[in-house]
Amino acid sequence: LKYSIRSENQLVDYSQSDRSPYLGILWPIPISSSTMSAASVTSSAFRAAVKGAKHWPHKSPALTKAVDNTSNLSVPPEHDLPMGTWSSEQIREAVSDSVMLTWAPGKARHNTPILTHGEGVYLFDDKGNKFLDWTSQAVCSNIGYTVPDNVIDGTTRQMKELPFVYGGLGICEVRARLSSLISSILPGDLQGMVFPSSGSEANEAAIMLARRYTGKYKVINWYRSYHGGTTNSQQATGDFRRWFGGDHVPGFVKAMNPYPLFFDLAGETEAERTQMALNMLEEQILNEGPDTIAMVQFESVVGGGGVVIPPEGYMQGVRAMCDKYNILLHCDEVMVGFGRTGKLFGFQNYEGVIPDIVTAAKGVSSAILPISVCATRKHIMDAFDDKPLGWGSTYQAHPVAMACAYENVKYLLKEDVIGHVNSLEPVFEQAMEAISNNHPSIKQYRHVGMFGCFDVHLPDGSNPQLQHTAIDKAFVEYKKAYTANGLIGLLRPPHLHIAPPLTITKEELVDGFERQDKALYVLDEALGF
Repeated sequence: LKYSIRSENQLVDYSQSDRSPYLGILWPIPISSSTMSAASVTSSAFRAAVKGAKHWPHKSPALTKAVDNTSNLSVPPEHDLPMGTWSSEQIREAVSDSVMLTWAPGKARHNTPILTHGEGVYLFDDKGNKFLDWTSQAVCSNIGYTVPDNVIDGTTRQMKELPFVYGGLGICEVRARLSSLISSILPGDLQGMVFPSSGSEANEAAIMLARRYTGKYKVINWYRSYHGGTTNSQQATGDFRRWFGGDHVPGFVKAMNPYPLFFDLAGETEAERTQMALNMLEEQILNEGPDTIAMVQFESVVGGGGVVIPPEGYMQGVRAMCDKYNILLHCDEVMVGFGRTGKLFGFQNYEGVIPDIVTAAKGVSSAILPISVCATRKHIMDAFDDKPLGWGSTYQAHPVAMACAYENVKYLLKEDVIGHVNSLEPVFEQAMEAISNNHPSIKQYRHVGMFGCFDVHLPDGSNPQLQHTAIDKAFVEYKKAYTANGLIGLLRPPHLHIAPPLTITKEELVDGFERQDKALYVLDEALGF
């Protein structure tokens, strides 16, 4: 066989018969002019082979699955009907066609109750059922469903006068007012404010703020924790929801809570066990490298993980440790901020502790409109005079949401809602103790302010269900009894949360515990007691 190629205007032939004995190299032999025509034909596939880095011919795929992407620019007649006039069937059909859930499987939407209105601490469904809201929905509807006039008026006024200002383009009065008000009620020099739209975003801002301020990148969180559903806040989360994002975002380190689920820390006394928990945390800091850790980020009171209150002296020890190693301390108050624990902020339950960063959300507006807050100390605020925070969003410092929060916080203060929480705490304590003694399925209980939790166990004392597993049939039966007794709320087995609106009356609180007491008999039986 002969292979031809043109090189510098000379056609040469590579013949197998002239292969060099050395390394199998083919040596070129000039081709006579008489064979030029045939050689030209046989070598046509190689004529473009020149030295260089030219592209290969390529054609991107053409669209073959074209879809009509025009829009119907008219309002269907059913959407001109007044709100509240759709039938349950119409609502269910729209939900089935177009609604997605987030933390629950999508099929659950078909059985989620259709709620029509609220009043006080009660919610009503389309069938006329009246439910006492036993967890303030997601521990957020802190003043219930009869919205105070000042909140409605202030929010409506802002909507009419100036519904939106982009935070980097202008300052509106309500932003100055809300920043000043929250700064005045926070202890110490926590006075640098940004106002994201959710707790997750507030924690994103806190993480970026800490990293930008310190120049370090690691964040330490508890395993038994929840900080949000956005990229960094989800990775900061310790519970199973972290896994949904793949658990692969770098820079987050998990530590054991001072109250582990399945073992006890060494020590004869609570103080000794607390010291052991602090020793564990400090050793972890040393092994990670203090110069790599930007922030320790803990919930002041662990919420979704079971209302876990750190033991006496623990948070003081964490604050001292952060000071020793030049690490920022962030208290996540998204669930407990603005009165839930009987203090304005949860960290105020730990004498002498001032965090460097505080985030809050749900209670700042009582969930009437979506808004959160990320507050930081003065020296950290000042450090960003010459550089951007590095976090932001279009709706940060939304005027209408800030107006709602501003009036809500004033209402909490003027109506002494926190004093009301403290006045009912003994009733809360007595009811939890009585129910625990009345039901063998209850292992133990915890509470602070208007925030409580029962832990459930099996007859042999073991844990009946981990939070990441599918709900056990015993808890399905309990949920049915819970609903049948006129309660509505979140269920996070093996923890049973109690967190009614902070404005609940004594009579309503006692009634709620009586309803739960009745439902728990079903759980006792379902678990085999």
